[in-house]
Amino acid sequence: MYVPSRFAMHNQADIMQFVRRYGFATLISADFQVTHLPLYLDENEGEFGTLYGHLARANPQAATLHHSTVLAIFTGPHAYISPRWYGKAPMVPTWNYAAVHGTGTVTVLDDTENARAMALLVAQYEPDLLQDEQLMPAEYQQKLRHAVVGFKIHMQQWQGKEKLGQHQPAPAQAGVWQQLQQSADPHSQLLAAYMAARNIGTGQ
Repeated sequence: MYVPSRFAMHNQADIMQFVRRYGFATLISADFQVTHLPLYLDENEGEFGTLYGHLARANPQAATLHHSTVLAIFTGPHAYISPRWYGKAPMVPTWNYAAVHGTGTVTVLDDTENARAMALLVAQYEPDLLQDEQLMPAEYQQKLRHAVVGFKIHMQQWQGKEKLGQHQPAPAQAGVWQQLQQSADPHSQLLAAYMAARNIGTGQ
């Protein structure tokens, strides 16, 4: 990923927080097979953390994973930016966004390891489900696990990029941020909230 220094996320803790928050990833293998899936991050395992996930066993990508190198892409809020919002000219349209890329090597999990990984993934989004024996009985979960391939990715590198207009003068930043806040487009509102939370590109 092309990451100019002014847009780079330099703090690994910020990158880890981003991955936890926006955990639905695009997983790309070296042969360009691609799957969209949720991944769970254990940031305490390894220097750069470890990602856990699973693919349908019928997915051709699953057969290629063991010991392979993969790229995981996590996408945060993004939205169109009109040149009219900057309050200056000349300007052109652009797109602002936040994204994180991570590369690592894959190990396929056995059933016990995969059961733990899947429980962690469920707990991240809806922990009460793990106690609902009627909805998710253990036998049913085990049956479904036979249809998937669980894996972990030993992360070796992260890149984070926040292209949020922070290179523009403060008045131009403020103009864009205000327009995003006032937009009826939910993606624009999410981007404005992200910018405020990160205190980037708001002109403050």
